[in-house]
Amino acid sequence: MVDEKRGHPLSIFAAFFRAGMLGYGGGPSSIPLIHKEVVTRYGWLHDDEFADILALANTLPGPIATKMAGYIGYRIGGIAGMFNAIAATVVPTCLLMVVLLTTLANFQQLSWVAGMTKAVVPVVGVMLAVLMWEFIKKAAADLGWVKNIWLCAISFAAMEWFHFHPGIIIFGLMAAAWIPKRNNVVEKAGREETM
Repeated sequence: MVDEKRGHPLSIFAAFFRAGMLGYGGGPSSIPLIHKEVVTRYGWLHDDEFADILALANTLPGPIATKMAGYIGYRIGGIAGMFNAIAATVVPTCLLMVVLLTTLANFQQLSWVAGMTKAVVPVVGVMLAVLMWEFIKKAAADLGWVKNIWLCAISFAAMEWFHFHPGIIIFGLMAAAWIPKRNNVVEKAGREETM
């Protein structure tokens, strides 16, 4: 399926570099750009394959753009393609971050620089609120609003009032979801053996 000419290292780097540099706002904003590059422009994947990769990447921890770059790069260019795609996604923005933060640190005593850095805080808050709302809607579609509201309330209480680490809450919820499914599989296997 992969056209060797289109899977050239420069093409892989260019595709993920463009997606990484134009994806303002982080991983979720990069997803349509990655789709445009790997499905529309280069034809490395079909829409269904891209949707499967996106679904799996959403279930794993870490930045989604990096996970997708790693897998897609590996798929079209092997180990070298994986490192190439990850480097194109991560390195340019890391270098820009170092340059910009160093520049800001050198000019932080200027009033307009201090005002600019303070003005970013509400924007980041709004971005996180929008992302949170998207997660809540997706969870409600999967679980229903009642369970979703209860889980949000319990998670909020555990983190804010009882000071549980979010990782402990995530692990506990994953275990709670796994146990009933495992019991159902064991019961079904037991019924099949008795037949």
